[in-house]
Amino acid sequence: MKAFIFDLNGTMINDMEYHTKAWMYLLNNELGGHFTWDEVKQQMYGKNPEVLVRLFGPNRFTLDEMNTLSLEKEKRYQQEYLPKLQLLPGLREFFEKAYQKGIIMAIGSAAIPFNIDFVLDNLNIRHYFKTIVSADDVELSKPNPETYLKVALQLNIPVNDCLVFEDVPKGAEAAANAGMDCVILTTTHQPDEFNHLPNVLHFSSDFTGEYFEELVS
Repeated sequence: MKAFIFDLNGTMINDMEYHTKAWMYLLNNELGGHFTWDEVKQQMYGKNPEVLVRLFGPNRFTLDEMNTLSLEKEKRYQQEYLPKLQLLPGLREFFEKAYQKGIIMAIGSAAIPFNIDFVLDNLNIRHYFKTIVSADDVELSKPNPETYLKVALQLNIPVNDCLVFEDVPKGAEAAANAGMDCVILTTTHQPDEFNHLPNVLHFSSDFTGEYFEELVS
C-alpha cells in the first residue's frame, strides 16, 4: 500500500466511551431526551448535526443551534478525556515505521477540526499526516465515500493503493464505497458487526502484533 488513511476517534485513540458520555449528558440532561446508552451509541456516526437530526427529527433545531450544541458537546468531551488522552498501543511506533518507510499517511474523519486539533497537537503527531479531511471538508458523511475519496484525491494516490483504518461499520462501509480495503480496530464494535463488508482485511484491538509489523516491513 502507498497510503494509510486513519479515522480518528475509536481508531487512533480509544475515546468513544467519552463521546458517548458527553452526548448522553447533552441529549438527556440539557435537551430533555430519554435515550439509552445503546441508542446513542448506534447513532454516533457522521457529523454532529446529523446525530441531532436522527435523534430529534429535522425540525427541532436550527443549523446554528445544532452547531452551538455540537461545540458544547465537544468541549465537555475534551475536558473529561484530556487526562486519558493517548494513542492505542503500538500506534506511535507504527506511525514512525510507516513514516520512515515513505508510506504516506492521512486522516479522514467525521470529527470537526476542533477535535482533530485537540488530538494531534496534544499528542504531537501532526507531522505524520500529509493531509486531513474533516467533517467541515465534505458535504456527505460516512458511509458516503466522499471523505475517503477526497483524501485519495488530495494525495493523488489511486483508491486501490489506500488502506483505511476504522472502528465502526459505517466507516468501513465508507471505505468499501470508496473502493478501499480496511483494517478494523475493535475498540467500539465486535467483528460480527462487520460480516456484511467484504473489504475488511483484519481485526485487532490495537496496533501491536505481526500483522502491523508486516504492513511496514
